[in-house]
Amino acid sequence: MADPYQNNVYHQGGGDSYRTYGKGGDQDGYGYQADYPPQEEDAASDVTEGHDEEDQMYEGEYQGIPHPDEVKAAQRAARAVSELEELSEQYEDIMEDCGHGKFQWTLFVVLGLALMADGVECFVVAFVLPSAEKDLCLSNAEKGMLGLMVFLSMMVGAFLWGGLADKVGRRRCLVVALAINCIFAFLSSFAQGYGFFLFFRLLSGIGIGGTVPIVYSYFSEFLQMDKRGEHLSWLCMFWMIGGIYASFTAWGIIPRYGWGFSMGTEFQFHSWRVFVLVAALPAIASLVGLTFMPESPRFLLENAKHDEAWMILKQVHDTNWRAKGQPEKVFTVTHIKAPKTAEDEFIEIQSATGTPVQRWAVRSLTLCKLVLRNVASLLSAELRFATLFMAIIWFCMAFSYYGLSVWFPDMIKHLQYEEYVSKVKVRSERPCFLCLLVCVCAPSHPHRFISIEMKSVKFEDSLFENCRFEDIKSTDTVFENCTIRSTVFRNTDLGEEKFINCKMENTSFEHNKTGCHLDTVEENDDLIYLVSFLGSLAVLPGNIISALFMEKIGRVKIIGGSMLISAGCTFFLFLSFSQSAIIALQCLFCGVSVAAWNGIEVVTVELYPASKRATAFGVLNALCKLAAVLGSSIFASFVGVSKAVPILLSFAALVCGGLVALKLPDTREKILQ
Repeated sequence: MADPYQNNVYHQGGGDSYRTYGKGGDQDGYGYQADYPPQEEDAASDVTEGHDEEDQMYEGEYQGIPHPDEVKAAQRAARAVSELEELSEQYEDIMEDCGHGKFQWTLFVVLGLALMADGVECFVVAFVLPSAEKDLCLSNAEKGMLGLMVFLSMMVGAFLWGGLADKVGRRRCLVVALAINCIFAFLSSFAQGYGFFLFFRLLSGIGIGGTVPIVYSYFSEFLQMDKRGEHLSWLCMFWMIGGIYASFTAWGIIPRYGWGFSMGTEFQFHSWRVFVLVAALPAIASLVGLTFMPESPRFLLENAKHDEAWMILKQVHDTNWRAKGQPEKVFTVTHIKAPKTAEDEFIEIQSATGTPVQRWAVRSLTLCKLVLRNVASLLSAELRFATLFMAIIWFCMAFSYYGLSVWFPDMIKHLQYEEYVSKVKVRSERPCFLCLLVCVCAPSHPHRFISIEMKSVKFEDSLFENCRFEDIKSTDTVFENCTIRSTVFRNTDLGEEKFINCKMENTSFEHNKTGCHLDTVEENDDLIYLVSFLGSLAVLPGNIISALFMEKIGRVKIIGGSMLISAGCTFFLFLSFSQSAIIALQCLFCGVSVAAWNGIEVVTVELYPASKRATAFGVLNALCKLAAVLGSSIFASFVGVSKAVPILLSFAALVCGGLVALKLPDTREKILQ
C-alpha cells in the first residue's frame, strides 16, 4: 500500500482562500475539484497594458454592469460557502465510514467524567456549608457569598473556555480547565480561613465552568448524524451521576467527624474537607483519560491542520473496525479540503517577528480579539434569531430549575422548623432553679456549669450571680438582656457576640476558645442528603426516555413538551405543602425537566457551525449560570414569606421557554456545519 504521506500537496491558488490535502491529482476517496480554475489576478489585457487602472473610468459603470473585481469577489465568497458545505458533507461521510464503536465509547466515558465533575461542583458548597460554617466561622452573609461565587465563577469559566476552545482547541482547553479545577479544589480543602477558601473555590469554579461547553462540542464532532441526538443525551446522564455521587459521598463522609484530624487549634482537617478531596476524583479521572484522547479533527480542519486531522480520523477508523473484528478494512480518505482563514495567517505572520515576549503579547492580544469577534458573530444576520431563541430558552429553563432546586430543600427545612416551633415548650424559671438542675455546687461558686454542651439555648432576662462556666461548647446559644455578676467564663466558646444587651459586673473571661469548633454531636440532617439523592436519581427515567426518543420525536418537541409539562408540575405544589409531597414533586419535576435539558444541549450543538460551536455554547451556558444565580436568590428570599410567588415565577418562565422552543428549526437531519 502506498505511503499516505507521499506527495502531500498544500496548494493555495491565486486568491482562493482554501487548501487541499491529498495526493496530487489522485481522485480516490473524498476528493474535491475547484469550481473555477485559478486565475492570475494581476494579468492585464494588451489593450490596457502600461496604463494605470485606478486612473481610468470603468466604461460599464454607468450601464449598471458590475465591475469584474466585484464579480470575482462575489465568486470567491460563494466558493468559500460552498467549500464549507462540502467539508461538512465530506466530514459526515468520513464519520459514517469510521463507524460508531470503541473509540466513541472510550471518549464517551472520559468526557462523561468531566461532565460528572461539573455536576459535583454544583453540590459541593451546599453540602459542606453546615460543617464549614463553624469550622471557618462563617456568617450568614459569607455563606450567601460563597454560594453565589460558585455560580458566578462557573459563568466566567463557561464564557472564557468556550471562546478559547474554538481558537485554541477542544482537548487542550478541556485539559487546562480540568487541571485548574483539580489544583484549586485540592488547595481549598486545606484552607483554614474564609478568604482563602473562597478564593480557591472561585478559581476551581472558573476551571470546571468550561467543561459543559467543551464536552458537548468535542463529543458531537466524533458522532455521525443518526447517532448524534441519542448519544449526546446519554452523555447528559453523567451530570445526574455527578449529583448522585456528591450526595452519596457527602452522606457517607461529612457526618463522620472522626475521619479528620487536628494539629493544635491552628490547623483543622475535619471530615467535610475529606469530602472536598473525594469530590475532585471525577475531574482527576477525566484529566488522566484525556491524555490518551486526540484533538477534534473537525477543529483541526477548520484551522487548516490537515495532516493531524487525517491521522486522527484514521485512528478513529482503525480503532473501531479492529474492535469489530475487521482489521483489514482500509481508511480510504486521501483528500480533505478546508478553508484557510485570514485570522490564522495573521497569527503566523506575527509569530515570526519580535522577541519572545512581544510574540506572546501579540498572540494573546490577537487571540482575545478573535474570541470577542467570534462572540459578536453570534448576532450576525444568519445566527441572530437562533441565538436569541436559545438565550431565552436557556435563561427560562435555568431560572426555574435552579430556583426550584434551592427552594425545595429550603421549604423542607422551613416546614421542619415550623413543626419544631409548634412542639417547643417555653418555660420561665428562676435562675437559681435552672442552675440546680445542671450544676455542681462549690463554696466559691455555688452555681457551676462544667463540661456542658448547649445547643439552641436562649437565656433571656436572666440573672447570673456568682457563677462559673467552664469547658462549654455551644451552638446557637445566646444571652439576651441578662445581668451577669461576679461570674467567671473559663475555656468556653462564649464570645462577645453571644451576649446581646447584657449587663456585666465583675465578670472575667479566661482562656476563651478561639475560632469556631465543630460539635461532637451529629448536626447534619440526613434528610438534606436524602432529598438531593432522590432528586438526582429521579432524573434517570427522564434521561433514558429522552435519549431513546430524541431522534424519533425530535429535539423541538421534546424541549417544548418537557418545559410545558414541568410548568404543569409546579401547580401541584398548591395542593399540598407537606414534606413528603414536596419531595415527591421535586422528583417529578427533575425527572421531566431533564428531557428539556437534553434537548436544549443537543440543539445548541447542532445550530452553530464548528468555528462558533463552543463559543455559542459557552455564552449560553454563562447565561444559564447567571439565571441560576438570579433564580436561587429570588426563590430563597420567598421561603417562609410566600409560597405562591416562586410557583408562579417558575410556571411563567417554563411556559415562556416552552413556547419559544416550539419555534426552533428541526435539526434531526441536519449535518453539523
